Amino acid sequence: MTGTVGAGTVGRPGRTAVALLAHQARYDALSFLRNRQARVFTLALPVLLLVIFSSALGNSTIEVAGTQIKQSTYYLPAIVALGTISASFVSLVISVTTQRESGILKRRRAAPVPAWVLIGGRTVTAVCTAGVIATLLLVIGSAGYGATVSGRTLPALAVAVVTGAVTFCAVGYALVTFIRSADAAQPLVQIVVLPLYFISGVFVPSDRIGTVLTDIAKVFPVYHLRQALLKPFEPHAATAGFAVGDLAILAAWAALGLAVAVLRFRWQPQGR
Repeated sequence: MTGTVGAGTVGRPGRTAVALLAHQARYDALSFLRNRQARVFTLALPVLLLVIFSSALGNSTIEVAGTQIKQSTYYLPAIVALGTISASFVSLVISVTTQRESGILKRRRAAPVPAWVLIGGRTVTAVCTAGVIATLLLVIGSAGYGATVSGRTLPALAVAVVTGAVTFCAVGYALVTFIRSADAAQPLVQIVVLPLYFISGVFVPSDRIGTVLTDIAKVFPVYHLRQALLKPFEPHAATAGFAVGDLAILAAWAALGLAVAVLRFRWQPQGR
């Protein structure tokens, strides 16, 4: 499991660390694409929700940062947040738990590849999938509902997507350590994310939720990802659209998730 990086190789002769990571990410991406259920819930569901919300509420307006914007413009970054979480948290928790309990992770861990490559490859796949979802939603939102982001704030949107995906991957790996069976993974994930979607302004605008629930939502990363994605869409914004405070909180959650995963993650089945 050891090797050198740079002039040497990691794990396999002739393979650099970057090459190993790319190879693993490709394997994980193909595994995702072959899973019809994962494709539907991760790719199709965000598109369906965007169409429903934007079609039903697109012509009405909502106040954001003291400015009235169309509901379709509000819901586009909200659904991008949902898609990012689906790709980097929901899908990851279910697939990694299933692989661990079926013994796949144990067999892969025995291969001459460092553990960080296996974890990093899955994370790269999640980040790329989140990017694809965000791009698809932006195209649909712009072409169909007039919800656009300016070129000046587009880098901030990209940073928010990548930061959110990495954060929820770390939190996902941490949550996996508390799930002991593959059957429990999907219902537990839904129990975690659905209430947070509602109180974090993904399905219902924050100004209609109430102070108490909003204050609770601010403790968790869903709210801050939604905020970081919404800021680039604010009209007449004088800044580049970076929600520095929200991104910092996401980074803190990423560090916490990583710390828990490092301490608790196991490659062997836990439910036997």
